[in-house]
Amino acid sequence: MNVKLMEKLKEALASVLPITVIVALISLFITPISTSVMMMFLLGAVLLIFGIGLFSLGAEKSMGLIGERIGAGLTKSKKIWIIAFISFVVGTIITVAEPDLQVLANQIPSIPNIVLLTTVGVGVGLFLALAMLRIVFKVRLSRLLVVLYFMVFILSFFVPSSFLPLSFDAGGVTTGPLTVPFIIALGIGAASVRGDKNSESDSFGLVALCSVGPILAVMILGLVYKVTNTNYIPIQISNLANTKDVGQAFISQIPYYAKDVLKSLLPLIVFFVLYNVISLRLQKQELKKIFFGFVFTFIGLVVFLTGVNVGFLPVGNILGVSLAELPNRIIVLPIIMAIGFFIVKAEPAVQILVKKVNEITDGMVSENVLQGTLSVGMMLALIISLLRALYGIPFFYIILPGYALALILTFFTPDIFVGVAFDSGGVTSGPMTASFLLPLMIGICEASSRANINVMEDAFGLVSMVALMPLITIQIVGIMYKYRKDRFFEEQVVTKVEEHDDIVVFPRKQQNA
Repeated sequence: MNVKLMEKLKEALASVLPITVIVALISLFITPISTSVMMMFLLGAVLLIFGIGLFSLGAEKSMGLIGERIGAGLTKSKKIWIIAFISFVVGTIITVAEPDLQVLANQIPSIPNIVLLTTVGVGVGLFLALAMLRIVFKVRLSRLLVVLYFMVFILSFFVPSSFLPLSFDAGGVTTGPLTVPFIIALGIGAASVRGDKNSESDSFGLVALCSVGPILAVMILGLVYKVTNTNYIPIQISNLANTKDVGQAFISQIPYYAKDVLKSLLPLIVFFVLYNVISLRLQKQELKKIFFGFVFTFIGLVVFLTGVNVGFLPVGNILGVSLAELPNRIIVLPIIMAIGFFIVKAEPAVQILVKKVNEITDGMVSENVLQGTLSVGMMLALIISLLRALYGIPFFYIILPGYALALILTFFTPDIFVGVAFDSGGVTSGPMTASFLLPLMIGICEASSRANINVMEDAFGLVSMVALMPLITIQIVGIMYKYRKDRFFEEQVVTKVEEHDDIVVFPRKQQNA
């Protein structure tokens, strides 16, 4: 256990260190940040390292194991109504527990938290049930995604403009560090029971479908819910006099986040206990491992959320305001690019997905290639979001062509890459996006000199851009992989044929003729 924990902490350090160094360099040489705020940021970075390390270990021991067992058990039952009902219940419960969603909900004054959490939870529950049924009935993921996103595009024309960015953002934040390990493992467990040639490809795609549910659910909410206040409430940043105040700022928030995480995890724990008694009946050794996994998950999430919300969120907002006020705005673009490239590594769910993909594909999709592709996607998402905020480009004009391109690519991309791409779109938009990048963009909008700027419309939508870009970049990698694989196979066949003297090999041009 100690060796495993040290391994997770080293991985977390490697993830958090680059973005910490970038922010520190920006504050030293480009735009100053007060000493107290920088101390909060550095302490938050330390908490992030321990939080990600503990959470990753806990999720591996608990969420992953539970998900695989439930997925396999449901598929073996072959009772459609049981598969659909259990998937709906567990999908709703685990989404309401998702810390990313709570972070986003706290930044939206126009909708009560309970209304948004319930709406999104039901959306994920319904689409997790749909995703499980897709595996059972062997429905191709690309076709299902085309139909569902066509429904999204149709609804987009009728949803109020203030709800449209929020709808797509909700689809991004629901698949975070708590939901992703469980959902991925659920898909792997369900597909493993089939054991046919397409089961490996079908084990991916649950996260993708669970990201569509909240988009549709919040759009429908926008059509029926009357919003009374659409004004954004600026982030409040405290002035801290000394190191004791900095420490107190973190300590005072720990009970608050501990209470939230406990309330979120408790329904899932109760559900698992009941389901284990009724159906799974796991051995004591497995139950012990899962129990300790829950403990590590709880501690890790509390530490992580405290570090992110107290240390990173204020700095993100201050940094955004400071960058927007620079006399030479050209320098903002490379800074945003650097932040985007490295910050994706600090997302806990990304680490889990990267390892699972490499494991399931037997190294076909390497960790370095997938991680690099996600980083490039994040960088492009931030550049587009920055240009949209500065020049007032309507959100609809970007998101519609973006998803249209992603869906067109599904017809040319190998199935396994389609699933990985759409799953990756959900995991990149995690706590770091909601608690650092979104406040950063809000700060840029607050300090922007553009007339008629609207924070709710111009800053929100960032999460959805972060979720969109991996859909495109990873599918392009998949098409390139397919092309290289076909070329390699063709060369191998030609070589083997030429080794036989009794076979006449015609030149390629004559062959085609």
